[in-house]
Amino acid sequence: MTTPDSLLIACPHCHARNRVPLQRLEQQPRCGRCQQAVFNGKPVALDVASFNNHLTSDLPLLVDFWATWCGPCRQMAPQFEAAAQRMEPQVRLAKVDTEAAPALAQRYAIRSIPTLILFHHGREVARHSGAMPLSAIVQWTAQALQASAG
Repeated sequence: MTTPDSLLIACPHCHARNRVPLQRLEQQPRCGRCQQAVFNGKPVALDVASFNNHLTSDLPLLVDFWATWCGPCRQMAPQFEAAAQRMEPQVRLAKVDTEAAPALAQRYAIRSIPTLILFHHGREVARHSGAMPLSAIVQWTAQALQASAG
């Protein structure tokens, strides 16, 4: 069980779960297993095996469901990467390639791409289909988190 003064956060490299004190979030905490930075300002590529470790972390998880052949997905990729730099360590951003992980696409009924799904405490709190610029990604995420908290 997570105490209010710390968060359980999955490592973007080895996907191990780490307990990070809240006061250390901004201090570049390192993973206890692989010793790499827990926050690197980049979206984490997730597959079926690593998805649940990030889904059940205490951080909100914003997932971009995409595919390499998708033009709008490729167009939004730099915007999503910039959003990761801006939103960490408050939100973890991740990418799921729907071609490489069709089970996840099916599990979340992805019908069009790109689709962004925001999860918090393991449950879906918001969904948006279609490419968005950086400012819209940040604003949409903040509004969805605020609405889910209230």
